[in-house]
Amino acid sequence: MTETLDPSKRQDITLVTGVIGSDTHIVGNRILSMALEEAGYSIVILGALTPADEFIKAAIETAADGIMVSSLYGQGELDCRGFRELCVEAGLDDILLYVGGNLVVGKTPWEVVEKRFLDMGFDRAFPPGTRTPEVVEALDRDFAARARGKRTADS
Repeated sequence: MTETLDPSKRQDITLVTGVIGSDTHIVGNRILSMALEEAGYSIVILGALTPADEFIKAAIETAADGIMVSSLYGQGELDCRGFRELCVEAGLDDILLYVGGNLVVGKTPWEVVEKRFLDMGFDRAFPPGTRTPEVVEALDRDFAARARGKRTADS
């Protein structure tokens, strides 16, 4: 069985959330942020229309442990290109990166979309319709794995 983070430790973890690029679809991101706060995580909410560098600035300013990028307008692949590299340049080599939503235009199979984002340096990618408990569970597993010196629970 995979170890998970002790829920009492969530308060020590800061996550930056926001909707990247020219996307104005904020409802899903707000629901996610509220669920993460309810679960006990410390959340920095950037809102919609957020350039990639604003996520990184917020992560530096708040000493964040993770960045949660949302995109629903189908242009996430374009908006997220080079995101990990920007993190590395800013000294955030080890920050946990999640992305989710309607990330590409068209009917590309999810496995193909997920691989693209993992290849771009995201630690996890979530398809449209992912429920918040699944995200909380993934965070708990990944932060528990990090406490054991691994990047994610799957690595």
